[in-house]
Amino acid sequence: MPQERLPSIADDPISERRVARLRELNRVSGAREFVRRYDGMVHAMDGGLWLHRHQWQGRPMVHLVSTNRERLRAYGAALGIPSHRLQHKALKDPRTTVRRAAWHWDLGGPVLPPQDDVLLHPDDP
Repeated sequence: MPQERLPSIADDPISERRVARLRELNRVSGAREFVRRYDGMVHAMDGGLWLHRHQWQGRPMVHLVSTNRERLRAYGAALGIPSHRLQHKALKDPRTTVRRAAWHWDLGGPVLPPQDDVLLHPDDP
């Protein structure tokens, strides 16, 4: 029996399956969330994938931020979003205040990453 070919995560019409696939992608890719914005910025400046939750025009959104463009491209390819949507924005490294090249994906609507305590880095004591 041939294996079913799934649509991209972004195009998956089955909500429960899409959310489960998003959760798995976030875990496998090493994406992390942080209680403190500072810690998330440091993680992104070190080449990690930072899931930064916020509101845009009253709607929940996540910026997936990193200085590692290739990791972000790989994430986008796995999600099924076109690479031309990857956005560049220089950000200040909070440790040095020097601006560095960084990129982010805007993730919302059907590709809004689900809340996942496994990805949450606890606040430092």
